[in-house]
Amino acid sequence: MAAALTLYRSTIGKKAIMALSGIIWYGFVIVHMIGNFKIFEGAEAFNKYSHFLREVGYPAVPEGTILWVIRIVLLVSLVMHVLMAIQLTRLDVSGRPVAYKKKRTKQASFASMTLRYGGLAILFFVVYHLLHFTTGAAHPDFEYGNPYNNVVIGFTAQPLTAVFYIVAVAALGTHLYHGVWSALQTLGLNNRRSDKLFRGVALLSGVVLFLGFAMVPVSVLLGIVK
Repeated sequence: MAAALTLYRSTIGKKAIMALSGIIWYGFVIVHMIGNFKIFEGAEAFNKYSHFLREVGYPAVPEGTILWVIRIVLLVSLVMHVLMAIQLTRLDVSGRPVAYKKKRTKQASFASMTLRYGGLAILFFVVYHLLHFTTGAAHPDFEYGNPYNNVVIGFTAQPLTAVFYIVAVAALGTHLYHGVWSALQTLGLNNRRSDKLFRGVALLSGVVLFLGFAMVPVSVLLGIVK
């Protein structure tokens, strides 16, 4: 217990927790993106997939149990990820109380420079996304049990919301570009030989996830999904 607490308090421990929690969310967004593609199969297939998520594990466990376990794991991971980011930022600032007279950003990518702000924007987006498509609190005409209709109406009735989603997933892609590579480095999986490979994987992840998530609101706006 004491060893775990010591590790948690250390910079290395905080970075490791941030990396692991980020990987959990990385896996989730990939699965979520693939699930979103069901919308191109039509209303019946998409709604059936949504219902499957709620009843998976039934009757071995009550309906919705597995889904809530996943939600709790994701919530805890998100809280820890944000908390570690805040604590590491504070440690960085406190360790350098006097700002540099001249900042050098030659080796810093746009993604790494905006990682913290992008992460904060993504956090707000996740909250809005839940209010929009899960609870319906931010939806103009939410219909429980009909996610296909909710997506179509949600974007056609509020075109600016679709634009907001596209911008948000662009921020997600940028965040993942730097985050995936950084997580691999933190966990000691990266080295000089594999650096180019992992940077390529990180870049591909960011681009593919952006395009994958952006396809849905763009297809709704273009009338491909209606």
